[in-house]
Amino acid sequence: MCDTCAAHAHEHTHRDEHHDHGLPQHARGDDFRVVVTGKGGVGKTTLTALLARRMSRRGYRVLALDADPQMNLPYVLGLESADAHGLVPLSENIDYVEEKTGVRPGEGWGLFFRLNPDVDDVVDRFGVRGPDGVRLLVMGNTVQPAAGCLCPENALLASVTNAMSLRHDEAILMDTQAGFEHFGRALAKGFRHAVVVSDPTFNGLQVALRAAKLARELGIESVHLVVNRARNALDFDRSLARLEAEGGFPFTSRHWLPMDPLLPRIEPSVGSLLQRPPTPFDRRVEGLLDALLPIEELVRECVS
Repeated sequence: MCDTCAAHAHEHTHRDEHHDHGLPQHARGDDFRVVVTGKGGVGKTTLTALLARRMSRRGYRVLALDADPQMNLPYVLGLESADAHGLVPLSENIDYVEEKTGVRPGEGWGLFFRLNPDVDDVVDRFGVRGPDGVRLLVMGNTVQPAAGCLCPENALLASVTNAMSLRHDEAILMDTQAGFEHFGRALAKGFRHAVVVSDPTFNGLQVALRAAKLARELGIESVHLVVNRARNALDFDRSLARLEAEGGFPFTSRHWLPMDPLLPRIEPSVGSLLQRPPTPFDRRVEGLLDALLPIEELVRECVS
């Protein structure tokens, strides 16, 4: 490995509490597109916020997309409550939906509208800046249309998801519900990684297994497992055994996060977790981030 490569590799893995704004070209985030999914209540929004803010502290430009129906990501990222409460999800932004699709939502089914509207301006117009410089876009919930119909709100959200693959110099994370098939090919086209979050319960693991298989069916290259709130390594091993008993899945990487006693006391914002000395929980989140980041791009640059 060349001297520059070695220096940057050390810089990438070094653990401190300072922002790093001098990362090399590969760290711009062009290939970093991650969808985070799992059963409700397993901690996926908290994990999305932590990954986003930690990436920003490493020097990446980060865009966080909230596509979870609960729309809690603004609060968990650490936006002021009044600012978070005032955000209007794209799916409920009637004027923007009409501007882009040609149809005003709620005017009735069967109307003709643009299925692939141009939404290149969406982040500039509606993205907000949060703590650590993370940019946030609240997409909102998909609409359940009448049988056989496609609504303009869903067409807009699918186009927004598709547009993410065309953005440059930006790492993008999307917090979504377990069933993200409504984004279809748009999701698969732009997102390289899926992080499937579960807790050690049977129900959580069943949902995680279905989400992992769906991600692979959509063509997402890397699917990573995170078992959250495990009491110890034995809990993690039991979870893996349960997944295998249900048919298993070839996860790209597998991780577990211990229960953190601070989390229930500081919710919703993860800000306090980033101000303390590193704990086993924090180090494991960093380990997941290392598994996701495309550090191999630097090696290719040095070899060439």
